[in-house]
Amino acid sequence: MKIFFVFSILAFGYVFALWKYGGMDKSVMKKWNGQYEYEKKALVLAKENRILSARLSDLQYKFSSLESKNKYLTAQISDGPTNSRTIASIPKMNPADLVNFEVYKWTPDKLLAIGEKELHFKNYEKSAQFYNELIQRFPKHQLVSDRVLFGAGVAAFETGKRYDWTEKHLGRLVKNHPTSEFYRGAKLWLALAQYNQGEHQKFLATVEEFRIRYRNTEEWKILSRYYEDISYKIKK
Repeated sequence: MKIFFVFSILAFGYVFALWKYGGMDKSVMKKWNGQYEYEKKALVLAKENRILSARLSDLQYKFSSLESKNKYLTAQISDGPTNSRTIASIPKMNPADLVNFEVYKWTPDKLLAIGEKELHFKNYEKSAQFYNELIQRFPKHQLVSDRVLFGAGVAAFETGKRYDWTEKHLGRLVKNHPTSEFYRGAKLWLALAQYNQGEHQKFLATVEEFRIRYRNTEEWKILSRYYEDISYKIKK
């Protein structure tokens, strides 16, 4: 009887512990699963929010452009013999000038955003103009970093005609940011811009450091073909 009583107590304790801790495990697991689902949804919402923000920014840009054009066209239409108003103070749109800063009064961040976007979509002329406008009008702005100077130089080079802008932007990068991660790439594009403009002496001077310090790089493999060609022509 005594043994049976002890056995009953132990069995009851086992069943109670199993029930208690088993229930606790299920509760914890349920809580963890709920937390996981919450975090998953939070990530999805964050991504959707970034996409919506980008779309909103793009729509604001388009609205601003349309509003400025509308004001300009309205002023032109309303100006006439019976209207004493003059449009001399309203800047005219220049088709070749894709920025038209005097019309739109771009902020530095808008200039950069459009420059980067157009570079991404390989619209090099528009990208180069927006980058150049940013650097020219706001040369000391915090947005004008080594990365921005590099992007501006590449966009200008890819237009096939703005090599002077490439030299200006990448020359500044090389001079002011010698430890930049873009330094070596800037040297490459800078040298190619000098080569395409027939500035062979400048090209050789730029490449000489490259040849000595970065001879085992992919950039040097590209430059070496031009370097050997120019060296031969000069010696000849």
